[in-house]
Amino acid sequence: MVSVSGVRGIVGEALTGEVAEQFGRAFATMLPAGATIALGRDSRPSGPMIRDAVIVGLNAGGVNVIDLGIVSTPGVALMIKHLSAGGGIVITASHNPAPYNGIKFMTPEGLNLPAEQAERLKEIWQSGKFPTAETPGTITQNDQTHNLHVKAVCDIVDAEAIAGRKFKVVLDSINGAGCEGTALLLNKLGCELVHINGEPTGEFAHEPEPIAANLTGLCEAVRQHGADIGFAQDPDADRLVIVDETGKFIGEEYTLALASAFVLKQRKGPLATNLSTSRMMDDIAASAGVKLHRTPVGEANVAAVMVREGCVFGGEGGGGVIDPRMVLVRDSFVGIALMLNFLDETGNAVSELVAELPRYHMLKDRFPCPQGAAAEILSAVREAFASRPGAKVNDEDGLRVDLPAGWMHIRASNTEPIMRIVAEADDAESAGKIAEEVRKIAEEVLG
Repeated sequence: MVSVSGVRGIVGEALTGEVAEQFGRAFATMLPAGATIALGRDSRPSGPMIRDAVIVGLNAGGVNVIDLGIVSTPGVALMIKHLSAGGGIVITASHNPAPYNGIKFMTPEGLNLPAEQAERLKEIWQSGKFPTAETPGTITQNDQTHNLHVKAVCDIVDAEAIAGRKFKVVLDSINGAGCEGTALLLNKLGCELVHINGEPTGEFAHEPEPIAANLTGLCEAVRQHGADIGFAQDPDADRLVIVDETGKFIGEEYTLALASAFVLKQRKGPLATNLSTSRMMDDIAASAGVKLHRTPVGEANVAAVMVREGCVFGGEGGGGVIDPRMVLVRDSFVGIALMLNFLDETGNAVSELVAELPRYHMLKDRFPCPQGAAAEILSAVREAFASRPGAKVNDEDGLRVDLPAGWMHIRASNTEPIMRIVAEADDAESAGKIAEEVRKIAEEVLG
């Protein structure tokens, strides 16, 4: 899979050392001669092999590499700016299962490659034409990412006030890239930390995607330790989800919603999120009197609109927050600090903050889909939904249809050979009916 989310595949099958080297060489052709890039990785056991192959390709193209080690994706974005690098690479498959790995490419601004540059990279790779530089690139190491990231996050919140509350926090870092840096952050914020799955071994203690079914251990730990809040990260620590003080998983959509509500209390301005994110964001923006911009799924798309529209905050409903004061990629460190600041400033518990937000019911589904079948499925779903009374159709990314009773979004994944269905309504039954109808149409097309 090659998209705005980078390159992903099962290691040893679609993603081999040869493929990784080729993408390193392809990226090198897009950079100025003698450019330097910052490179980090998550903790997957296949990471060193993919990293080494990518570096071979980059060096062959004359690109110098600063190896940051095991660090978060937002940490790499931050270091690109700190080092004045010409771009960046993160070896990660984000929330994909353990057999996967991937390669994310970043611009000199610390953005994921926008769609047109991602397409250019793919074309260069497919051409197989990779010039070899007369002078090969170099490799150096830098171990300052965690310290610089934590300092930058603490600078945008009231760290002293948070520390004074001495929050008890349970953190599940899934033995991924967030282990060391997030523990350092929570210690700086004066928290009593209970850290589960906190060694960056890449041996995931549960399925990596931070959804309810995978976080029963975190919920139990919050109850067991009487914590104020629980946080869960994905393997590259760009996504964050929250468990309340009762040990209840509140839903991955609430990370962005709560953070946005807090940010808008501090400073007013437009927001941006993707087409698959909850209507809570529309309500939060409306109550603050600001505009919400919707974009295709993919943080590169959200970030591009944030830059264009001067947004003060944004992100994606799967647990990704983007604060332009930091970096223009999703950042779990920022989400943690903002949430603790919100708890301190209001004096409320997590469940009380959640209760203040509009309540919707969202269902998320997926099914395997050959890439060639996606267009036919979208056409059939559009025919069934677009003519209904009050329907508002958006086909920027798959198909989203807003109806008076709720909305649905169906699209091909950027990272797996599947299609995703999201449906949301005022009640679970209505959301379920919408999602089931979409799925039945897709099944009929697929036969």
